[in-house]
Amino acid sequence: MLGRAVNRDEAIARLTERRTPWDMIVIGGGATGLGIALDAATRGYDTLLLERDDFAQATSSRSTKLLHGGVRYLRQGNLKLVRGALRERTRVLANAPHLSSEQPFIIPTYKRGESLYYGFGLGVYERLAGRASLGRSQRLSAAETRRELPTLRAEHLRGGVLYHDGQFDDARLAVCLAASAWDHGATLINYCQVTGLLRAGGPGTPVSGVMARDRETGAEHEIPARVVVNATGVFCDSIRRMADPGAAAWVAPSQGAHIVLDRRFLPGRNALMVPKTDDGRVLFIIPWQERLLVGTTDVPVEDAAAEPRAQPAEIDFLLEHAGRYLQDAPRREDVLSVFAGLRPLVRAGSGRSTSALARDHLLREESGLVSITGGKWTTYREMAEQATDVAARVAQLPGRPCCTANLALHGAMADSELPPLRAYGSDAGAVQALAQARAEWGAPLHPRLPYIGAEVEWAARHDMARSVQDVLARRTRALLLDARASIEAAPTVAALLAGALGRDVAWQTHEVAAYTEFALGYLTPEAVAADGQQAPEART
Repeated sequence: MLGRAVNRDEAIARLTERRTPWDMIVIGGGATGLGIALDAATRGYDTLLLERDDFAQATSSRSTKLLHGGVRYLRQGNLKLVRGALRERTRVLANAPHLSSEQPFIIPTYKRGESLYYGFGLGVYERLAGRASLGRSQRLSAAETRRELPTLRAEHLRGGVLYHDGQFDDARLAVCLAASAWDHGATLINYCQVTGLLRAGGPGTPVSGVMARDRETGAEHEIPARVVVNATGVFCDSIRRMADPGAAAWVAPSQGAHIVLDRRFLPGRNALMVPKTDDGRVLFIIPWQERLLVGTTDVPVEDAAAEPRAQPAEIDFLLEHAGRYLQDAPRREDVLSVFAGLRPLVRAGSGRSTSALARDHLLREESGLVSITGGKWTTYREMAEQATDVAARVAQLPGRPCCTANLALHGAMADSELPPLRAYGSDAGAVQALAQARAEWGAPLHPRLPYIGAEVEWAARHDMARSVQDVLARRTRALLLDARASIEAAPTVAALLAGALGRDVAWQTHEVAAYTEFALGYLTPEAVAADGQQAPEART
């Protein structure tokens, strides 16, 4: 069913016209913050979410696109984390079937005893899932493994182990959560930065709201609330230090890089899991959106950057490990896009590598500020439920049970359109109607991309897209599917978006230049140097 459009102008009007404190202000428009906004709104709490940039602009759009319990956490003995994540995996698959699906994985084996070892571990994984299992694992012969993974290196291959997990579109799920929260009465505003915290009784008294600046207009707002929730992921500590400048750090950021390749390197439905990399992690080679996603790395970083970039050594690491398993070893010139995200790992004492830190989350109230960080996409709903429980107690709101466990998200339908309109679920028909209304809305954005002009119009009207980057990086996944093609499509997108938002040619020119500079960071340095890329001209 088509819900109400998520409209920024209406959201700003709600903010400026309100004369009473909000029940809850959520800072952060990533997976956890959006989940909290939805949970709180469905409980009937008046909820405002503020995001400094765009929804899911940071970590929440740069994941490995997996819904999983975390096979590697079995080795760490964290069975509680795995069991909980497997339960939540099933809920995402059920609540957002238009954005998620079951995905078969194969672990190839090359040494004696590996099939037994991995088969046993994945048997434990299935038993932990219980009724949430997506299918039984099975041991494969060498011939069966080659049939399922036809481009796998066959030398010394002994067999493989097949198991099942889930995958999804992270940025589109974030947009879906925003729409779902809006449908249930929450107010959400992107490009609205929290600049400080309010304290009704002065220094030392509990937090009672936020100061925020609208980054589009420069307008400043003092916004009172009964409770403030800090769900800013890797930036959690910066908000905590607005309340207490001496607060000890919670977050140990870790960078994970990914590369995107053409499907010819691994055709077919099955993903490949590399069970142990040189640094002791697992690595995935996954079919996603008609491309191949390879990731990820684990590199500790000192500070959380707003726009992390993959390091050359990370690209080499991913290419080298993929090349060990694929007949046609990919090279730098084969990389369609490269991206990096930061994991908000919770510190667990000095001396531990970030790869040893599990994806547990931390939730705590400090001086009236409720902060939550850590975790992963798969467990966003459970984290949101816990955070909303704590926030409601701090604010002394009426106690109401969580109802998101079995809540169908905006657009949810199992038999929605095939890609790319499948991501819109029950809204796909309305997007298609737009495509038929005007020629430019029905035209492809680029020959190498699976998107049409109507999706830009829809993004502006219904999904609060405000820039070319919003459209090409998150409302569609053009940037990740083919960074070069997305740059070439930028003038078309700028012209369409300008029409939808009432912007002029100067705005288009600025947007094309800004997006080009941004997206060049998603190409390998060799591709940029060889291409001599310059910003395309804006279209009038």
